[in-house]
This record gives sequence, structure tokens and C-alpha cells, in this order.
Amino acid sequence: MEIGMVGLGKMGANMTRRLLKAGHRVIVFDPRREVVRELAGEGALGSSSLVELVQKIRAPRSIWVMVPSGQPTEDTIRELSGLLEPGDTILDGGNSNYHETLRRAAELGSRGLSFVDVGTSGGIWGLTQGYSMMVGGEEQLVERHRSIFEALAPAPDQGWGRVGPNGAGHFVKMIHNGIEYGVMRAYAEGFELMHHKTEFALNLPQVAGIWQHGSVIRSWLLELAERALRLNPGLEGIAAYVPDSGEGRWTVVEAIELSCSIPVISMALESRFRSREEAPFADKLLAALRNQFGGHAVAREGGK
Repeated sequence: MEIGMVGLGKMGANMTRRLLKAGHRVIVFDPRREVVRELAGEGALGSSSLVELVQKIRAPRSIWVMVPSGQPTEDTIRELSGLLEPGDTILDGGNSNYHETLRRAAELGSRGLSFVDVGTSGGIWGLTQGYSMMVGGEEQLVERHRSIFEALAPAPDQGWGRVGPNGAGHFVKMIHNGIEYGVMRAYAEGFELMHHKTEFALNLPQVAGIWQHGSVIRSWLLELAERALRLNPGLEGIAAYVPDSGEGRWTVVEAIELSCSIPVISMALESRFRSREEAPFADKLLAALRNQFGGHAVAREGGK
């Protein structure tokens, strides 16, 4: 099968490489021409614009969009929709909000275009490990692209599947990322507690390695934790600043709208917000209140 790939960041480029290895014809486009040239040298067919990319693909066309969520995805899909013909398909593999996915599917459908949302996980390891894909769309349409999903997945029958109609793929990926926030936070807190138990002089990478075999808390995230701690046991030079991609927020908002309690994920998200504040105002107020009602000493900024 042939497919267009729009967006050649690390994931888009590595997905292209897996597709090429599986024998697919891949036509690529990215504003960065050097990346297009690099993949063209590996067997892809390069394009200098979306117009050229569409012209090089035989109908019915399938184009995978792998660009940042939000406006970049919106602009790309809008431009493609003006170039494609009825019967063509756009697959969105980015982290789009599922509400936007539902709108896009309806808008494209009114023009005779098909849409598939693919919540994709795998990051920089996907090239060798394969990608986990949560797919939303019509059953017949998903089946038509089976060879693509099988080539990208860890194995043809593992790590991917149709989870429901349009919107379901990105919804499940949103929940996936919310769970990721909570699991990462639990590991981080556990290792911090062991780090503080200085009298035992615990070897944290060793502990992570032990837990990876036979333990109920073994996971790929734990493997990555061991790797990070072996490379930098004290985590020197790493700021305690944790961004969020937005999907954790969407997960919490969805839970509020559904009156569904998800305290662990919510607290994990809030801890990321907290990590970005050098001197949280709330903590300053706590110190001031202790001073007001009990005369407790207040530590001054700068140690004065």
C-alpha cells in the first residue's frame, strides 16, 4: 500500500522508516527540506509541498498527518481537504483533542472525505519497538489500512486495534496519557522517598532493576527510570520542571464533566504545575499564617 506522510519529526520520520522497511511506498512532506532529502535517500518519495504530495499519490489516497496538535494539525488538515477528492482518507496520528477530531470527521465527511484518528504512543523508541495505536473510525476504513497499522505496531497482531468510531482513538489516547501521568508520579515519589533514606545508602538503579523481574510494578517506565538513574544517579543538571502536553488536562476536564473521580491523575497533573513555580505563593502564605497565629519564625528569601 502507498501512503503520504506529512510531518517528519522524530516520530513521523521513524514511522516512515518502519513503513519503508515493510515494503510500503511512502510519499513524504515536511517544511524542513533537509529532512525530506534524508528520507528520500532511504527510499521515500519526497515532496516540496502538500500539493505535490497529493499529486504523487494514486487515488483513493491515504495521508497520515503527524504534526503537533492544535493549530498545526488544523491548518494541515484544512489545506489537505482542499486538495483531496471524495474517497480519499486523512489519518491523524497526533495528540488531537477528541472533540476537535469529532468536528473534523464531520466536516470532512460532508465533503466525501474519510477520517481516521490514531492515538499513537511509542515516542523515540517506536522505530525499534513499534508503536501502540488506538484507532477510531469506520470498521471498513480501518480494515483497508490494516497493512499500515501492522507495519507500525510491535507485531501485526499486537499493540493496535480499532477501539471505536471517530473520536474514540484520540479519547483512549487521552486517557492513556492521563494514566501515564499518574504512574510516572508514583514512581517519582517512591524513588524520592528512597533517596531521602540516606542511612541505607540505597542503590536506586539496582532497586529499579530488581523490580523489573517478577514484581507486580514492573513496566517499561520502570526500565526507563533505571536507565536514567544509571546515566545520572544524582540527576545533576536536571531542573525540577515538568511540562505537560495538554492531554492530562483534557483527561481531568473530562472527568469533571462526567462526575468521575480520578484523584491520582488529577494530583499528578497538579504536581506538574507545582514543579514550574520557583517560589509558590501558597507556601509563602502558609508561612505567613503560621507567623500570624503562632508567632513562628518566617524564613526570608535569599536566606536573610
